[in-house]
Amino acid sequence: MNQSRNSFLFAFVLVTSLFFLWAFLHNTNAVLIPHLKKALQLSDTKSSFIDLPVYLGYFLMGIPAGYVMHKFGHKQGIILGLLLFAAGALLFIPAAGSRSLALFLGALFIQASGATFLETVANPYMANLGPKETSEQRLNFAQSFNGVGAFVAPIIGGLFIFSGIEPTTEDLNRMAADGTLNAYLQSEADTVKTPYLIIAGVVLLVTICFLLTKLPGIKESAEADAHTGFSLKVLRHSHVRWAFIAQLFYVGAQVGVISFFVRFSKQTMNLPEKTAAIWWGSIAMVGFMVGRFVGTFLMRYIKSQRLLTFYALINVILLTIALTTSGKMAVYAVMAVPFFMSIMFPTIFALGIKELGEETKMASSLIVMAIVGGALAPLLMGLISDSTGSMQNGYIIPLLCFIVVAWYGWKGYKIKQVNV
Repeated sequence: MNQSRNSFLFAFVLVTSLFFLWAFLHNTNAVLIPHLKKALQLSDTKSSFIDLPVYLGYFLMGIPAGYVMHKFGHKQGIILGLLLFAAGALLFIPAAGSRSLALFLGALFIQASGATFLETVANPYMANLGPKETSEQRLNFAQSFNGVGAFVAPIIGGLFIFSGIEPTTEDLNRMAADGTLNAYLQSEADTVKTPYLIIAGVVLLVTICFLLTKLPGIKESAEADAHTGFSLKVLRHSHVRWAFIAQLFYVGAQVGVISFFVRFSKQTMNLPEKTAAIWWGSIAMVGFMVGRFVGTFLMRYIKSQRLLTFYALINVILLTIALTTSGKMAVYAVMAVPFFMSIMFPTIFALGIKELGEETKMASSLIVMAIVGGALAPLLMGLISDSTGSMQNGYIIPLLCFIVVAWYGWKGYKIKQVNV
């Protein structure tokens, strides 16, 4: 009995570690966007493309990932995801060496494809690893370790990727004139090599652990329409459709808030980029992590959908402050947002796959595909910034996204009877 319990615990810890890993992919972008903007001399709009392959990967690989899980099982899906994740990380080395935006985008796409497999498998696995009544709490607890990765990633990125050198236009012109500009830009690009080599090594180590571990099986609900299996027919359930829409807008809001914080804080209070990255990791994303644990506790007493609506409305207020003030007030308002968005992804996910039986796999794939919202919101924010000259104005996009999330928690989550 003890041996069985220890094996179960080790497998639980291994799967939970996946939540930590893919947090790196999403939250290093807050550092990569301003860093590659500088190293590759990109505009705000072009720098927003750095998010695009990540979320395009989620969109294109969501259904293939779900199919692999459906056909071959959870463990095989995880191993394939880890191998893709490591391969994408290793591609950062030649991308930096050639200072090629196309190679960086390709590396991010492959890494995101791996993360798609991990999320498609790990989220429903955790949600179904116990009573359905507590699935939101269980998934929020596992996602809390995603929060740990979320606050560690920008700190590590800020310390080891940012050089701390922030040349002005005049400095760049002077380096171009004396022939040192290319060497400087190459030195900036090269700072990503060691961190991503280490990430690849860690992921390969986790892969070996999974190869040597037997995962405990889960018993999926045998409720509604189990015979329909892996099919788009799952969209006849309104709570699945609305979960896809809510997740699309939530991830757009999350990525938009995170990706341009360094630029936002530079414009609103002239905060240095290295300091901004450390503030974001050590304060805002610590709030994100703590928010997951606090949210899991509060769900004992408050229905998850009500907490979701309440938190979304608070973020609407915070972003209104960020849009209408300047200096520390605006920056602090944005830094408070992650605490309240912390429960949103797992709560929307768990509500969206409730009572689906075998159709859970397809619903999981679709909700993971909704992560493509993370590619759209930053692009709109970059366009607004370039056209108005202010990244602050771009934060209207995540504000609007949180309004949609609030509606989902109020009405969209409800499960309605459908005809087969």
